[in-house]
Amino acid sequence: MKFAEPLISGRLVKRYKRFLADVVLDETGEEITAHCANPGSMLGLKEPGSRVWLSKSDNPKRKLKYSWEIMEADGALVGINTAHPNRLVEEAIEEGRISGLAGYESLRREVKYGKNSRIDILLEGPAGEQTFVEVKNVHLMRDPGLAEFPDSVTARGAKHLVELADMVREGHRAAMVFLVQRPDCDRFSLASDIDPNYAKAFAEAKKAGVEAYAIGCDVRVDGIDAVRTVEIVI
Repeated sequence: MKFAEPLISGRLVKRYKRFLADVVLDETGEEITAHCANPGSMLGLKEPGSRVWLSKSDNPKRKLKYSWEIMEADGALVGINTAHPNRLVEEAIEEGRISGLAGYESLRREVKYGKNSRIDILLEGPAGEQTFVEVKNVHLMRDPGLAEFPDSVTARGAKHLVELADMVREGHRAAMVFLVQRPDCDRFSLASDIDPNYAKAFAEAKKAGVEAYAIGCDVRVDGIDAVRTVEIVI
């Protein structure tokens, strides 16, 4: 995934009200408010003074012109925009980078299923077989090299696991893809201390036959790509 225009660098002042971040732009010294498309706690990723990169929109209907895309943390570039993971995983599947999800004829996004939900990606094969794929963004790292999910309690995430398990019971395949938007992690696990209910739901879904994949990203200021398998150590 390439960014449409060069990103704008700055320094984080603060992240607040979940979806807002004040940033001082490097080039002009102006302090602006950017949209933060990330509903999580961003644990370890909101230190004032951190270097960040923003995209800018010329859409006159947007209240906030800037969007927070990337930051520097622990010496690495980290993608924090949770609007991108579905597209990144879609590209990885179409280019055969997730071997367990290769070989399908069609890929559709945001398809209704379950109990008033939408699946992130629905894969369909030539004989009508279906695989339901749920994507979760991962950027929490508390121990060097170990990515973890979630960074805050996610009742919605646990609900998705239950619905994926239901799809398996109906005879379909279902998979969780944890997209690690940072290049400095080679292992993935669940943050069961942060959300024990999610960890329990994951264990039950796995027992039901839901598959799990963790994919690591190459994060650059000109784009982000899901390029490598990350070991799951749950």
